[in-house]
Order: sequence, then structure tokens, then C-alpha cells
Amino acid sequence: MDNLTHSLVGAVLGQLGLKKKTGLAMPTLIIAANLPDIDAACAVYGIESLSMRRGITHGPIALILLPLVMWALMIAFDRWQERRGKRPASRPPVDKAWLLLLAYIGCFSHPALDWLNNYGIRLLEPFSHRWFYGDTLFIIDLWIWIALAVSVFLSLRRERQGKANWRRPAWVGFTAVCAYIFANGVMTGQAEAQAADFLRRGGQDGALVVASPPPLAFWKRDIFWRRDGFYGSGAYTLGKGSTVEPGIPDGMSDLRLQTWVKGDPAARAFLFWSRMPVAEPEGDAIVLRDQRYMQPLARDRFTVRVKAPDTASHPE
Repeated sequence: MDNLTHSLVGAVLGQLGLKKKTGLAMPTLIIAANLPDIDAACAVYGIESLSMRRGITHGPIALILLPLVMWALMIAFDRWQERRGKRPASRPPVDKAWLLLLAYIGCFSHPALDWLNNYGIRLLEPFSHRWFYGDTLFIIDLWIWIALAVSVFLSLRRERQGKANWRRPAWVGFTAVCAYIFANGVMTGQAEAQAADFLRRGGQDGALVVASPPPLAFWKRDIFWRRDGFYGSGAYTLGKGSTVEPGIPDGMSDLRLQTWVKGDPAARAFLFWSRMPVAEPEGDAIVLRDQRYMQPLARDRFTVRVKAPDTASHPE
């Protein structure tokens, strides 16, 4: 998910009452909720960063070590302020045990959310390179933004007004988002099951089917499928079910790819990341894309042009 969502989740966790457990609780929750995204620095490598993102910093070793680093830095910051006489008098004492627990809670919320979309996450890196997909939410979900932001705002306002029930809006927002995620998961499962059944009746038994949530329209799904060198698409709407279109060749059997990809690091990184690759001849090149991101607004960011080794070019 995007970093605003991660930050809002950290904030709502604090407003549930966790921020009262120790000094520096709220900044710890918010920063820790974003911490695994330190791998965003690899974006300087362009398309090759696809093989680096959502991997080692989202895996079990990082999820053990990153909260510890966060915990140590927050304690050091608190002591540094105290030595300089700059520590706010209103800040409660730092409870080391609670601070460490909150660092883990915030950090663990990150992969839990990232798993929910169709981009993928390597939850077991470095022990396994396997990608995991939840296919439940679009990577940026406006409705989650609104629900979390409003609940945090109302909770903070009640707290400033001295009301005893200031935690209630945060609990309502948190519960509503959990219910929203669950409902979206059910819709994705239904969309994929209906599409798979449609394909099975058309002789495409065993096809890989992905129901991808579009932006804003949470009641719909874009259907992508592939089997035996063919790929196709379809659509799902709540209450109307799934429809699936006939497939066309995915181009991945082009014998030139086996040789050309070896000399192109960007192409190798793309294919390592890609869940549903598609190859299209274009002049003296082969263009690699992924079914999930072939929409006009996304395709340029997830496209690689592969050429013969002696003329291999950088990705677009």
C-alpha cells in the first residue's frame, strides 16, 4: 500500500489507546508502519528495482531487526532531548518494553497491508523468493484514506476537548476498515471462482485467474487469466458476476527471448517480478509487459524493450 495508508494505520493504532502506553508511542507507531519501505531507495535503478522492492526489507529477518533499530533510536532520541533540556514536559516516561512492542506492531502492520494488493510481496525473503498476493485492495484506496483520516481526526478532536470516549472514533474507523477489507476479500474470491468456472466450461480448466481491484470502484474487479501460452481478460461487478473474454497468445514462447533476456538485466528483473508476463514483437525488439499493469496510466512504468544482445537497450 502507499505510505499515506501506512501512516494513517499507525496513527489510528495510536488513537485506539496504544499511544498512552509509553512516551514516543505515536511517532514510533507511524514511523515503524513505514519502516520496511526503506527499500524504496533502490528506485534509482529504474525497472531493475522491481526485483528488489518488497523483498528483504519485508521478510522475517528485517521484521525482527528493524523494530529493534527503531526502538534503540527512539530511546536515544528521548535521552538526547533530556540531556539538552529539550524534552517536552508533557511527554510520559518511556516504557522500554511497551515501546519495543509498539515498534513491532507498527512494523508488522506494513507487510500485512502490502500483501492485500496484486503487486506482490516476498514475505519469506531471503529464505524464499516466492511472491505472495492478496488481490483484495488497489494499491491506493481512497475509501481507506477517508475512513482512517476521519476517525483519527474525530478521535484527536475529542481528546483535545477532554472527552472520556475519545478512543471511540478510532475503534469505529478501525473496525470499518477491517470489515471493508474482509468484504473486498470475499468479492475477490467470488470473482475468481466465477471466472475460473466460466473458463472451465470453455475448456480452459486449470487457468491462472486473478481478480484485480480497480481504483475507487471497490465493487468491481478486472479479471486476468492465462493458460498454456494464452491470456485474456474479463470483468466482475458485484451482483452481476464475472464475464471472461477469449484468449490470445501471450508471446512468451518466442525463442528469441531465451537468448535476449540473458543479456538484459532489466528484462531479467522484470520477469523475476512479473506474475503474468506478455511479450509483443515491435520492430527489431520484443516488448515485455504484465497483464496486471497494461492500462494506459500504468503500462509505461512496467514495460521493458528487449533486443538482440548486440543491440540491447535500456528499458523505457
